[in-house]
Amino acid sequence: MLDPVPISKTGFNKLKEELDRLEKELTVVLRDVAAARELGDLKENGAYIYGRERQGFLVGQINELKGKINRSDIVDCTQAQTDHAAFGTVVTLLDLDTNAKVTYQLLGPDEADLDTKGLSIHSPVGQAILGCSVGDTVTVTIPRGDRRLEVIDIARSDIE
Repeated sequence: MLDPVPISKTGFNKLKEELDRLEKELTVVLRDVAAARELGDLKENGAYIYGRERQGFLVGQINELKGKINRSDIVDCTQAQTDHAAFGTVVTLLDLDTNAKVTYQLLGPDEADLDTKGLSIHSPVGQAILGCSVGDTVTVTIPRGDRRLEVIDIARSDIE
């Protein structure tokens, strides 16, 4: 059995919503494939061929989402302890080389999104700061080279 993967309540709900959407779409595709099959000659039936391809794609996506949902370990990020950087906490870092501040929420790999400041706990930066307290300094190797980062704040998320 695969190890559980932490996920926020919000992230888990998004996965379930996406699964519901895909299952509804699959129902429509299956109906369209059945209708196209009734037209005869399946070798030259574009609607049938496309429908079967779409059906296979949707089934693959649905199975992948079901796998993610089944191995999810749901965490309420609003209850995270803030004495150290942990899953769900909001961590503010100071880049000691550029003096730039950046804030991330530590999340699971299925929720990581730098546009929304969600950082995977499995990313190089996420792994380096996991367990750190305010004032701790870490050196992280990223594709652009080594970065020295200081943890300057750890807070609870207001998003579950």
